[in-house]
Amino acid sequence: MSSNLHQSGVRLLRMLGRHAETVMDVYLSGAVDEANADAGVLKKLTEAGILWRPEEDGGLRLTRSVRALLEEGLKDERNRQINANVGSALATIKTLADHYKEARSHSDYSAAEAYLADLSEHVYAFTENLRYSIRVLWGRINNEFGYVGTISAKIRENELAQSQVSELLNGLELFQFSELGEIASDIRELRKLLVTTLQETLSDCTQELSVVQARLLELLGRFRQIQGRTRLLKGWLLYTDMHPDYEPMDHVAHRKVPMLFNRAEAMLADAHVDVHNQSQEQELMEMVARIKSISRLDVKPAAKAAETSVVLSAAEDFDIPENPLKQDVEDYFVAVIDSGKRQSALEYLQEKALPWDSESWIYQVIGGFEGLSEEHKSFFELEPLGEPHPVYTGNFIIRDVELWLS
Repeated sequence: MSSNLHQSGVRLLRMLGRHAETVMDVYLSGAVDEANADAGVLKKLTEAGILWRPEEDGGLRLTRSVRALLEEGLKDERNRQINANVGSALATIKTLADHYKEARSHSDYSAAEAYLADLSEHVYAFTENLRYSIRVLWGRINNEFGYVGTISAKIRENELAQSQVSELLNGLELFQFSELGEIASDIRELRKLLVTTLQETLSDCTQELSVVQARLLELLGRFRQIQGRTRLLKGWLLYTDMHPDYEPMDHVAHRKVPMLFNRAEAMLADAHVDVHNQSQEQELMEMVARIKSISRLDVKPAAKAAETSVVLSAAEDFDIPENPLKQDVEDYFVAVIDSGKRQSALEYLQEKALPWDSESWIYQVIGGFEGLSEEHKSFFELEPLGEPHPVYTGNFIIRDVELWLS
């Protein structure tokens, strides 16, 4: 069987080589010009499966497999297609795996070997087709869809590529490796194909497709920006064609220059004094010395000021009353110093029967601790006692504080 396949393959390749010009003419034109072609050659190519006629009254065209071979070999971005049908490939792989397991369980080793070879071919063909699709997408991105000539066509090609990426990602989600692991069970050959090979390939391809999707969105935004500016320019040209006597007004005379025309940079940049420049220190000091004090207060006439008598007397003494809450907090700090022990603020409040509510007392103790200088604060330690908020994370409810000497 293998020798027959070898001979058939050699005959097919030789036929492609002998009729290469005819095949390339069909590839470029899409159909055969039967009026100028040799009928015998066309018959041989049709019988070999290289050409086919889609309709009875239609022309001869290249079969999909031959066209795909030429597209890949010629790196033809215009014609290369992306196969996003992942579900069919997955179903075929599962079916061949079941065939292999059944033949293996029946000790039909020749059939099992054939099924394993077919399964390996389908798995590697699927992974290669997936990587090929990603290469095609990257080629179109790097070329910025250069095989089409207009921005509108580039946008349509970009949207088509995005839909293909979405289909590929949705198709890859069909692969459940827990299910494939159950199908492979403990058979080493199946686990290598269905778990190891597929999982590594699909993980890499999923990450790369995410990057491709982001680049396509970025490229689409740039295309739409170019399209918007082009439409604006075309609209402006159309307006000038319809109004040939139009003359733009002097934009400098406008209160606000439109941003479309306001592209000139300022002639002079904003200036300010650099007070940190030591080379200008002398000039700055001279400028400050020449500044005169200007008093805008009304100055009374000298005669009237002379009549006013001023009597000097000793200033009266007055005292600013101390805040009693602050004084009690200071007494609490002194009590901690005298005892040298850890003491609760609420226990001190209840022990001394002070007239303050607990919340104001705790606030004042915390404020008194934070108001100490760094030197004095280093002699104390303050610890809040409470629990986290049961609903809002990050919030801590303080019920009491304890103060002691560090």
